[in-house]
Amino acid sequence: FFFLPGLGFCYSIINGPANATVLAGSEARFNCTVSVGWVILIWLSNGNPVLTVINSQGAVETSDRFTSQNYTSSNSFTSELIIHNTQLSDSGKIECSIQQHSENSFAFLSVQVNGSLFIKNSSLTVKENKTIEIVCEALGWAPAPDITWMTNDSFIDKSRYVTEHSQGSNGLHNALSILTLTPTD
Repeated sequence: FFFLPGLGFCYSIINGPANATVLAGSEARFNCTVSVGWVILIWLSNGNPVLTVINSQGAVETSDRFTSQNYTSSNSFTSELIIHNTQLSDSGKIECSIQQHSENSFAFLSVQVNGSLFIKNSSLTVKENKTIEIVCEALGWAPAPDITWMTNDSFIDKSRYVTEHSQGSNGLHNALSILTLTPTD
């Protein structure tokens, strides 16, 4: 522990971080604006400290994935936390904390994963009035995919297809949807 003399409690968080949704592999950015007088600002991800900003010396970065940019005006300071190469496990609570004042503000990060989507046997030759099944498979998504079918720019009634969801690897989701059609023209 250390003592920092002359600390008053006339500073506060003016504007905390906002919720964000990003695709895995991209950047996520969060801003925290504090009034003049702050000494130590700490960013936490899911309760774990990831970056510390000290007024007298700047950012103390311990990982290349968590960096910051700082902006100063006459009456406030803004720290921007940048999370590089976001991962599904980064999803959760992002918190800005002024240590001396025990004040914090938080937002939530949602990292989504675009998996693959394909129609099996995408080119079919069928006979008129003969019922067929068309299969669509979605693999490796977060959150779980919601599959809908369309024909000629119109949604097909949900009673004409069945979709099964399953848990994939690494917390990702899969879906298999089977559309039953009877071509009439």
